[in-house]
Amino acid sequence: MNDVDELEKGAFDARCELMLDVAWQTLRSDPDLKLCEGLRLIEATRTAVSRLAPASMGLFESKVLPQMRSALMERFGLEEWPTEGVN
Repeated sequence: MNDVDELEKGAFDARCELMLDVAWQTLRSDPDLKLCEGLRLIEATRTAVSRLAPASMGLFESKVLPQMRSALMERFGLEEWPTEGVN
């Protein structure tokens, strides 16, 4: 899980770890990724983690979510997190 390796072992179950790995790879490496798709991917990942591992949401929101947002902002050269108006 690249950036999430520092998190405690077992903080996320195998399903969540796989989902996080795929989301990270997509955010970093998909050459066709659009900003709106990245935003939706992050939100979908957050929703899925909240359903699969609700006890891990605090860790997800405090560590993983900011890292994912930061990676997306860096990729698209943004200085502020988009809050509305992105399709």
